[in-house]
Amino acid sequence: MTRIPIILLGIFAVLASSWTGLILSNHLMYGDLGPYVSKDDNKAYPEQLPGIAAHGKQVYQDLGCVYCHTQQVRRPGLASDDKRGWGDRQSVARDYVREERVLLGSDRVGPDLRNIGARKPQGKATYDAAWHYVHLYNPQLTSPGSNMPAYKSLFETRKILGERSPKAIDLPAPYSAPAGYEILPTDRGEALVAYLLSLKDTFNYPEEATKVYVAPKNAEKGHGEAEKKEHK
Repeated sequence: MTRIPIILLGIFAVLASSWTGLILSNHLMYGDLGPYVSKDDNKAYPEQLPGIAAHGKQVYQDLGCVYCHTQQVRRPGLASDDKRGWGDRQSVARDYVREERVLLGSDRVGPDLRNIGARKPQGKATYDAAWHYVHLYNPQLTSPGSNMPAYKSLFETRKILGERSPKAIDLPAPYSAPAGYEILPTDRGEALVAYLLSLKDTFNYPEEATKVYVAPKNAEKGHGEAEKKEHK
């Protein structure tokens, strides 16, 4: 009986130290972290998410995209993210300071999407809005063998009245719309694509330069790139 207070005190000490290490220490390190104002263009980075893209983030969550895609690029040497073209640099804490809910994810059934909006073309893919619409409508058309489901609920087929809408997507037969009809993205579809195109961390924060960045070939000076050093 006399040992019960000691045991309880020990349990409390373990929980307190864990809380201090996992919660308090991170809050002290990053709690006051905010956007960085660049001296080059007087803009604050990361930039604010546009309204339609903010709506698209909700669609992204509703569809459960976070279960198959991460949003965190790992540093060169730790993983092959850079070789896969998923980002020119490691994701850092400041990249997420404007996000009330960070969608890091945990599984990579599909590629990391943190920089899909700035992804460099691979082969014939350009990852523009048109590509995303076709990919969402039928992933097999853009990524044969993909296990991603089709999201046809993000589109509607309607009769052409007058001229064809500039928003109509182009699909190969037999997936194209019947004669006299067109396939258009819904508001949710447009918002989701706007969100995907907004996912890009291309600004290099000077305070992170010597820790996590790898200077790209033929890098131009500016945005702190002059202070970057090769990561080893």
